[in-house]
Amino acid sequence: MNPDIKIYNLRELGTPLGPYSQVARVKAGEFLFIAGMVATDAGGNVIGEGDFLAQCKQTFANIEAALRSANAGWDNVVQFTTYLVHSQDIAKFMDFRRREFPGMFRNRLYPPNTLLMIDRLVKEAFLIEVQTVAAL
Repeated sequence: MNPDIKIYNLRELGTPLGPYSQVARVKAGEFLFIAGMVATDAGGNVIGEGDFLAQCKQTFANIEAALRSANAGWDNVVQFTTYLVHSQDIAKFMDFRRREFPGMFRNRLYPPNTLLMIDRLVKEAFLIEVQTVAAL
């Protein structure tokens, strides 16, 4: 069964504040829940310590690897939950998504995303963590 994914915005909710959609309606035979990914390599080493954009790049590369492990891709993603440590990185995060998402999501329908500011992540060196849900 191929997933039936409809991603959209509602006029009543106004324009989204960034590159995401407000709603994802999904009919799928299976879901893939990907734990929060951070900027590590295969050896568990922190990539981009102190460099928010380098950490974004590695975090999303790790998500892509997890998706591929289930024969899925970006168009299977139906929700993100993003955790940032520093509020000054919000603009950098939005810029990263505006720049990278068109190449990742061919249909230009970006999944809903909840963005949370938190005190810290599991290691102080991490600046971003992204949890992902995909429909298979």
